[in-house]
Amino acid sequence: MDTTPSTLLPTAGQIQRHLTQQFQRLYREQLNHAIGKITCQLIDEKLLLVFEDSVTKPEQLLVETGDTALAEQVRADLVTALRPQIIEITEQALDRKVVDILTDATLETGRTGIVMILSGPPNVRPATKAS
Repeated sequence: MDTTPSTLLPTAGQIQRHLTQQFQRLYREQLNHAIGKITCQLIDEKLLLVFEDSVTKPEQLLVETGDTALAEQVRADLVTALRPQIIEITEQALDRKVVDILTDATLETGRTGIVMILSGPPNVRPATKAS
């Protein structure tokens, strides 16, 4: 049983901001690509992410030249290559194991969606009620 006082725990918002920054850094360092907005939502034992403008320039070029199949293969390979780092970032930030990860990208819109199922809900400070 966790005996950490709830005042020492981060809020869900703090964790979500930290994860957003870590994923932006990962894309910048590994793919030399600055992704747009990241929507990060922690719901019980699930982490939901939507990356805007996640398609890299080489993928965009392939789509523009009509080689969508190759662009989709490149995207799938990038997701596979980044998966261990995405899992590591998540497990370190949430102190929970990632038991499943689902990803999909739409090259036309430039969005990537990631759903991670965790071993349990992370410990977060309860939200304060507005008075």
